[in-house]
Amino acid sequence: MLGPGLLYAGAAIGVSHLVQSTRAGAIYGFALIWAVILANVMKYPFFQFGPRYAAATGNSLIDGYRKLGILPMLLFLIITIGTIFTIQAAVTVVTGAIAASVFGIDWPMWLWSAIVLAIASLILISGRYKALDLAIKIIIVLLAVSTVSAAIIGISHSGISGHSSHFVWDKIGIAFLIALMGWMPSPIDLSVWHSLWSLEKNKQIGHRTSLKDALIDFNIGYWGTAVLALAFVTLGALIMFGSGTTFSPKGAVFAGQLISMYTNSLGPWAYIIIAVAALTTMFSTTLTCLDAIPRVLERSTLVIFPCLSKSDRHQTLYWAWLVVLVIGALLMLGFFINSMQGMVNLATILSFLTAPVLAVMNYLVMFSNQVPDELKPGKWMRLYALSGIVFLLGFAGIYIWSQWI
Repeated sequence: MLGPGLLYAGAAIGVSHLVQSTRAGAIYGFALIWAVILANVMKYPFFQFGPRYAAATGNSLIDGYRKLGILPMLLFLIITIGTIFTIQAAVTVVTGAIAASVFGIDWPMWLWSAIVLAIASLILISGRYKALDLAIKIIIVLLAVSTVSAAIIGISHSGISGHSSHFVWDKIGIAFLIALMGWMPSPIDLSVWHSLWSLEKNKQIGHRTSLKDALIDFNIGYWGTAVLALAFVTLGALIMFGSGTTFSPKGAVFAGQLISMYTNSLGPWAYIIIAVAALTTMFSTTLTCLDAIPRVLERSTLVIFPCLSKSDRHQTLYWAWLVVLVIGALLMLGFFINSMQGMVNLATILSFLTAPVLAVMNYLVMFSNQVPDELKPGKWMRLYALSGIVFLLGFAGIYIWSQWI
């Protein structure tokens, strides 16, 4: 039964957790725990609408956007094309940095990033969804066990008292807060990816997944990522906060510091396990993004230009968009090659600023006449979603005000 929900977790547990959550703990201790919890809670409805809509209608959210009208569809496409290259570049450079640290080979970061993208592309060429589904189930278990173990051992050794700093609501503090919540637990774009993975899962098993099973799968993946986010904040707070050491903006150095956090907590014997877990986790994020983004663009192209679906050319759209994504990500890496932290912040902030638009579109699709009344969320979920939209708009406004007004 499990599948799309774990793919979601594989995509979500990456930069937002390994990088941003750990940095939050290292800089502020436990002072930003509230932000991590709030982001996970308030974004929940919009992510849930992805698998719910797929189970209720047998279509993806992209089809739902198109049924709202051509303008929502074009708006979604503009947001997608405007953010995909920074998203892919950010997750790839972190993966390349961890690979450079683990293997101890001092190659240029653009070369490591290109190698990561090449390997991920080969996996997709060979197996597409089936290979992705199998790999993620192994990777997520490995990461979850190692991360939770490290956090528990860290708490037992040092406790949690005194590991907190006061968060300052100034220009720098708010910029970091929005960068933290931007991909916490992930960009809202993943709701669209999730709906497409759900349809692919249906093809694999030969029937449409029931709404009950789809939501169980989703909730395991979603709330599992939330627990791991808290574990990463805990590790950063216990090991880095107050130590006088700060995370480097350079990828390879950051990766070494990240792995050292685990070994400082678990012991040197755990280096291999942690190195493999960190590398496979970030690689899974790179892989899932590299699969999902061309899948989204392929479906969007067919929805806007339905005539293409009647010809053989539509079968090459996925691969064409994959090539465009790889080239665009490598070009983006060229601009930020010396500052992994700068690229990550740019990607996460862009995602947060576009989140209210996608949240409203998901809300409109889910409560439209496209979905049978008996499969629509209840009144409490409608209110929950509306409060989530207010939350996203409010914090986006706070960021814009603090940075430019």
